[in-house]
Amino acid sequence: MTDLTQAQVRERIEQNLAGRHRKEKLFRGLGIASIAFGVFAVLLLFTDIISKGSGAFVQTAVQLEVTYDPAVLGIEEVNEESLTWANFTGVIRQSLRERFPGVSGRSEKRELYSLVSTGAPFTLRDRLQANPALLGQTEKVWFAADDDVDTFLKSLDDSAEGFRGRTSDEMAAWVQTLWDSGELKKRFNTTFFTNGDSREPEQAGIRAALVGSLLTLLVTLALSFPIGVAAAIYLEEYAPKNRWTDLIEVNINNLAAVPSIVFGLLGLAIFINFFELPRSAPLVGGLVLTLMTLPTIIISSRAALKSVPPSIREAAMGMGASRMQVVLHHVLPLAMPGMLTGAIIGMAQALGETAPLLMIGMVAFIVDVPAGITDPATVLPVQIFLWADSPERAFVERTSAAIMVLLSFLIVMNTSAVLLRKKLERRW
Repeated sequence: MTDLTQAQVRERIEQNLAGRHRKEKLFRGLGIASIAFGVFAVLLLFTDIISKGSGAFVQTAVQLEVTYDPAVLGIEEVNEESLTWANFTGVIRQSLRERFPGVSGRSEKRELYSLVSTGAPFTLRDRLQANPALLGQTEKVWFAADDDVDTFLKSLDDSAEGFRGRTSDEMAAWVQTLWDSGELKKRFNTTFFTNGDSREPEQAGIRAALVGSLLTLLVTLALSFPIGVAAAIYLEEYAPKNRWTDLIEVNINNLAAVPSIVFGLLGLAIFINFFELPRSAPLVGGLVLTLMTLPTIIISSRAALKSVPPSIREAAMGMGASRMQVVLHHVLPLAMPGMLTGAIIGMAQALGETAPLLMIGMVAFIVDVPAGITDPATVLPVQIFLWADSPERAFVERTSAAIMVLLSFLIVMNTSAVLLRKKLERRW
């Protein structure tokens, strides 16, 4: 074998180092490119959702001068029974005809009447019910515009020229007239946060879905957290280490990876078909989500218990504390931050679930806000699913707006979990 000189050895080492440096730079570049692609995809997703959903927080309103004519309303006095049968639609149509007296013909009038939302009569009913002295009087009232008018106006830059969609020339001219006179304006859409679901986009809101999500999460938290923590304490502090406990641990880990729709099928078979609990209720939804989030809470709680140093247990035992006192007074308080973090993450996961709730009937059309855990309800992800399947153009922006609200809650919950962990955790 030929002996290499010192210069040749140095040259080979430098060549090997240069190759290693190139590979390291390539690996680092691939990592940076992957992160950049992920950030770009997230920014693209958020930009698309925000651009489509921001319009749902603004609603077009039409101002009309209405006369509470008893002859048109068909009532003589204001009471609950008369308001039920009063012809508020006729009052609104009369106001529209007076505003545009040149409109004639059945088809033109039908199109004129579609300027305002079909929920406008309920606005008049509420105003007259709140102030019976308005009977026989005239006042100017703002009504929500129809979804086609709202979409048409939002597609323009403060003018009624450009995009038409399903809007006819006559409708565009009426919109322009109302806009120029100040009788048409855009304002914050409080209906989106105060109403339940509706077939009409301009009347649809997320309040019922938000309350349903809250009640469902309350049931889930009330059941999953104490059961999950108790199971984790038993497995980590009391259970003997044998093949049965090993089997239980393996199954818990496997349940964390089971598709969520399987839990929906389980809830349908047990809670609804066997126990005959009410379908589409937060109680059943909470029970199903409890089964789904239990593995996550158990695993995170066990990890939190393992992080407590054995010296804490030994010191408490040395002071004469019982096994239960050691766990309740020393180990559990120190592990609680990690347990709470796991519970918040589990609740965030439950908040975004749709598939298991579809299986138990929470896909129902819910207008009224649920008052309890046994009332019919839906949740925000299911509401998004329903709106995404609606053919009306105006539901596109409401779907995106509901996604924005859901993402806001998820971001807040996950951020709270991180901050809570950082604030309460102890380093040993």
